[in-house]
Amino acid sequence: MRMLLADDHDLFREAVSAMLTAEGGVAVVSVSRLDAVLQNLAGEPFDLILLDYQMPGMNGFAGLRQVKEAAPTVPVAVMSGTTLRELAEEALANGAAGFVPKTLGIRAMIAAVKRMGAGEIFAPLSMLDSPPALQPPLEDLTRREREVLEGICNGKSNKEIARDLDVQEVTVKLHVKTLARKLGARNRTHAAMIARDGGLLRS
Repeated sequence: MRMLLADDHDLFREAVSAMLTAEGGVAVVSVSRLDAVLQNLAGEPFDLILLDYQMPGMNGFAGLRQVKEAAPTVPVAVMSGTTLRELAEEALANGAAGFVPKTLGIRAMIAAVKRMGAGEIFAPLSMLDSPPALQPPLEDLTRREREVLEGICNGKSNKEIARDLDVQEVTVKLHVKTLARKLGARNRTHAAMIARDGGLLRS
């Protein structure tokens, strides 16, 4: 199976691509922009296209419709860190092959990708019934925590962030632990995703 993955968040895109390839046997071509999606459609065909709803250039579901028009025979699905049932229903109404929450575990993600690639609709509406959690306010983070989070969003290691901020690496690790707790993040990638999707910081 060959899939085109489009997401402007480098850490998330690289992690998902690696896991789908290693554990799902999916050949993934990953891009960060909508125009790159359209350019790739001129080459070897794909079995599935997965678009980040909040990627620049998407303009709501206009990007979805544009890709569907360019590749009418390929299933095109939408993924998002925002787990609103209304958003999922609107995606399906606009012709999406599915709605994939970014909170899915890797096995569930692999199963969803293969089902959509086979022509099935994937929409875990039961996961989306509860109201969305309130986004943590930026004011809850200290200036230094915001600087560390910005480094994480830019794909930098703790060592690189420490060098940029002229602090010890152990200090950065403490800031990462604290900001992850404040954001309710499971790990660095999740913290960056929360920051981007919640509008706290832009990578």
